[in-house]
Amino acid sequence: MQLIPEIEAFLGCRTPDAWVHAALADQETLLIDHKNCEFKAASTALSLIAKYNTHIDLINMMSRLAREELVHHEQVLRLMKRRRIPLRPVSAGRYASGLRRVARAHEPAKLVDTLVIGAFIEARSCERFAALVPHLDEELGKFYHGLLKSEARHYQGYLKLALHYGDAEDVQRTVDKVREVEVELIQSPDEEFRFHSGVPA
Repeated sequence: MQLIPEIEAFLGCRTPDAWVHAALADQETLLIDHKNCEFKAASTALSLIAKYNTHIDLINMMSRLAREELVHHEQVLRLMKRRRIPLRPVSAGRYASGLRRVARAHEPAKLVDTLVIGAFIEARSCERFAALVPHLDEELGKFYHGLLKSEARHYQGYLKLALHYGDAEDVQRTVDKVREVEVELIQSPDEEFRFHSGVPA
């Protein structure tokens, strides 16, 4: 599938074929972890509203984003029900926590870094949906194709907020730093299969 060129340029690498093969072989875990990711995305947006409750542009965007992510969460749940996939605990992968380790601890740099990391998570989600769509059955392929635009919009929103609350040169340095870590997480061996995991070990 053709990705938005902007996202191709933003990410430092494409998803390895080995991950796509693993996802197709374990669609149950893929859907359960995808559901969890949508819920965590909504939770992150709400946490940002609570923490930065005087940042009106952030509040407006994150409020809309949280509602949209919860709708996606419900859509995945309905899809799982139709496919008779039972709910079960699936631990969080290393991806998001690995990215957050590079965030600075002081403000306003912490906010800027958090927003850049959010942009990477959304961009990678968009890229992974695009990688999977050509190989999926009609129902799941259509659903994931429908999510591409919203993930791309969320990526753009996070990056726009980072540039709004931070200095452009500093934001670019953070993008470069996070990209390096993100590529390592995507391309290195990973013991667990998850929506954002690396190469299956």
